Amino acid sequence: MRSTVEEPRGEFVTGPGHRPDGRSPARTSVTDRLAGRAANTTIFGRRIGDVTAELRRRRVPSHWTNLFGVVTLACIVVITVTGVLLMFWYTPSSELTTYSGGYAPLHGAEVSKAFASTMHISFEVPGGLLIRQAHHWAGLLLPASIIMQLLTTFFTGAFRRPRRAMWVLLFLIFVVALAGGWSGYALPDDMLSGTGLRITEGIARGIPLVGTWLSFLLFGGEFPGQIIEYLYPLHVAVVPALLIALVAARALAAWHHRPPQFPGIGRTEQHIVGVPMLPNAAARAGGLMFIVTGLILLISALVTVNPIQLYGPASPTDAGAGSQPDWYTGFLDGALRLVPVGWEFVWLDRTWTLALLVPLAVVTAYMLLIVVYPFVEEWITGDHRDHHLLDRPRNAPTRTAIGVAAIVFYGTLWIAASADLISTHFSVTFEGVITVLQATLVLGPAAAFFIAKRVCLALQRKDHELLVHGFETGRIVRMPGGEYVEMHKPVSEHERWRIGSVDVPRPLELRPDERGRLTVARRVQVLLSRFFFEDRIEVRASERAIDARDDSATKSDAPIAEDLETAHRH
Repeated sequence: MRSTVEEPRGEFVTGPGHRPDGRSPARTSVTDRLAGRAANTTIFGRRIGDVTAELRRRRVPSHWTNLFGVVTLACIVVITVTGVLLMFWYTPSSELTTYSGGYAPLHGAEVSKAFASTMHISFEVPGGLLIRQAHHWAGLLLPASIIMQLLTTFFTGAFRRPRRAMWVLLFLIFVVALAGGWSGYALPDDMLSGTGLRITEGIARGIPLVGTWLSFLLFGGEFPGQIIEYLYPLHVAVVPALLIALVAARALAAWHHRPPQFPGIGRTEQHIVGVPMLPNAAARAGGLMFIVTGLILLISALVTVNPIQLYGPASPTDAGAGSQPDWYTGFLDGALRLVPVGWEFVWLDRTWTLALLVPLAVVTAYMLLIVVYPFVEEWITGDHRDHHLLDRPRNAPTRTAIGVAAIVFYGTLWIAASADLISTHFSVTFEGVITVLQATLVLGPAAAFFIAKRVCLALQRKDHELLVHGFETGRIVRMPGGEYVEMHKPVSEHERWRIGSVDVPRPLELRPDERGRLTVARRVQVLLSRFFFEDRIEVRASERAIDARDDSATKSDAPIAEDLETAHRH
């Protein structure tokens, strides 16, 4: 028997095409229809709507160290936009022409078309000087933000598994940024960039066996050759493509791995405490990008950088007095200046210039050590676990000391690039400045390592005392037996998580392998492991004392407080 349901009379029945009041539904807006189509669009096999939902679910920790990545991205955006605009007016040609532009002091001078077009951008294109200076300032800020990312990643241990590849990608981004800055530095073809290219040509020629061939390959003949035509495609095509590819690869790696976070309440290796990536984290990142972009444009409008009209056009026979490289390549110039005089010898009828080969070898080794450090530390420690909790620098004293020593080494090379200006500005001898910097380069990293490690151990000891005894309150209480005791306030729950959540590693033990052998590699690994972990303070071992102190504090504070109130009344 078929059952039927009668609808009550006097009531209007609504269906899917009607409103509750019986009227026809309103048409959806254009933005709603576009949003619906965009959500159903598939990219790389995934719907945009699914990706958006995933972004809303994913949590991102809020910490100031995450801001440097946003600054890097803002610099790349500014460099890309301004670079595209500059391409419309710049002429990448070394062909000579007579200047007759808007800068009167250079009228009639014989300059390259590259220099003339750069002057045209600066003085005749509306807003051209602002665009060129914004491009230059963003190029100066980009390596600084990448270096800060490298430092924060290193000192917090964010390079450990599963993010070792992200460390390598970040370093490659830094190298590509250096290549982009160097290639763009030469494109205006002014006296300053010409002096820098002359130094590059001298370095290339100083390499034994292949120096002359390498110089001709780089410059397209005798200096200056066709260097502008060679560097232009590198600067506008190769470097941007590599930079975008590396940034995209690092972003995909960050998407695949959960973001690291510092210890805190509720934060574990499996659980992330933070804000949703969309819209909270995205809104914050977008706001910071606009702030960085605005500051770059403001500085570009107010502060002059690279005034090529004052330097004049490049000349193969001239060099600018007191010329300095851009700050991010200063360590390369400083490495050449710190080599002692006379470091060369003759062998196989060729002159081997150690004053060139040694700096190149040292800087190359320094760079390679930075790249492979995550793998070296993992081999030394024998720790192959995935780490999603970051270390406080003080809790990894050996790693922190190594980082500080590396900073002192890099900083000494960087300062040496301005040894001539230090000599003239402070009225000291150039030889004396070089001698002091040479001594600092040898002794400074060792001293920095020792001091940094002792400071980290002292800070660990302070954390240990805080966990056991709490904060000093300045309250002195007389006990019934006549003893005076200073009251301490236990640390808060948040501080206990932040300070007490320490991964305490242990040095490896020297044991024979499956065949009963003790190999040299195993002995070296154990020796380095002891070097890494023997000096440490067991901060985490005091947690039981904290709990016991909390229990006793609740029982003893009440009578002490009553005694204090009685004393105040009397």
